[in-house]
This record gives sequence, C-alpha cells and structure tokens, in this order.
Amino acid sequence: MQPSFYYDLGSPESYLAAERVMAALPIVPEWTPILAADLPDYAPADPAIRRAAVEARAAELHVQALRWPERWPGDTRTAMIAATYAKQIGRAVAFSLAAFRQAFAGGRALDEDTILLAGAACEMHPRAVLQALGRAPVAAALDAATAQAAAVGVRDVPALRVGEQVFHGEAGIDAAADALAALAP
Repeated sequence: MQPSFYYDLGSPESYLAAERVMAALPIVPEWTPILAADLPDYAPADPAIRRAAVEARAAELHVQALRWPERWPGDTRTAMIAATYAKQIGRAVAFSLAAFRQAFAGGRALDEDTILLAGAACEMHPRAVLQALGRAPVAAALDAATAQAAAVGVRDVPALRVGEQVFHGEAGIDAAADALAALAP
C-alpha cells in the first residue's frame, strides 16, 4: 500500500517533513502537491509562533538553519501549479525538494525565478515550466488534488495518508511509519 504525502511549498512544516519522509517510511510515498489555504479547516498559527516552532524543530532534526523568504507567508498557487506539473512528468520529488530548499534554506520567495531555478535543478526546461503555469488543466489538477485531499480527511499540511488513516504534521511521519509497519505481512 503506497502512502500519500500531501504538502504545500509555502509551508515550512512541509519542508521539514519533506527532508525526512523518504528515509523515515519503509515505502516511497506518492508526493501530492495541494493548496493548504484551500483546505476547508485550514487555520495556520500566527506566523511568528510558526516560525519559532519550525526553527526549534529544525534544530532538533539537525536541518540547516532556516532562512525565511522576505514575503512569508505568501501566495503559493503558482509554485503549486509548477509542482503539479512536475508530478505529471515524474519529477515531483526532485522539483519539490529543490523549491523547498530555495525557499527555506535559501530564503527565496517562491516567485517565477525561484520556480524556474528549482525546475532547472531537476532538468525541467524553463519554457515547458512557463507553459505549464499557463495551462488550465494543470491548475485544475491542483484544485482536484486539493479537493480530493480534503475529502479523505486532510485538514493541514504536511499530511500522510496510509490507507484510511491521515497523519498530520511533521511528527505524523513516525506514526505513519508505524502504521505501515503494522500493515506489513
């Protein structure tokens, strides 16, 4: 049973989860980009409180100290359309990790330049990325993935779905790993 990893590139909590999800789970999850702001129950904490909590958790995980984008939190729709396109062409993991690192290790806004830089890091041609950003079907696929995530119980990012169970937050990775181990023959 393949788990699903739901994330938004503007979420520093998703960044921390992305940095460890592949090694923590016994099965490679399907990376599913969604728009956290479009989840029905999404209510992020105050940015200053989130920043402090994420910085503390990053230190616990021995992740490089975060460099925050000047415009954080920001609108991530364009970056998430690019992540959806990357998923469609089999580069969701590589693109998303590159974009997360540009945003939270490099302190760059998730603007068009950063999106193209992340795309180049995983061999996505800039012209193809720009064309995908303007295609209605790619944006519709993002909206559909977000709606599907909400329908199965995802209320925040990051989230991992294992069967019918949804585990939220970066700490949910360990619970998801335990659930997967319990399902193993």
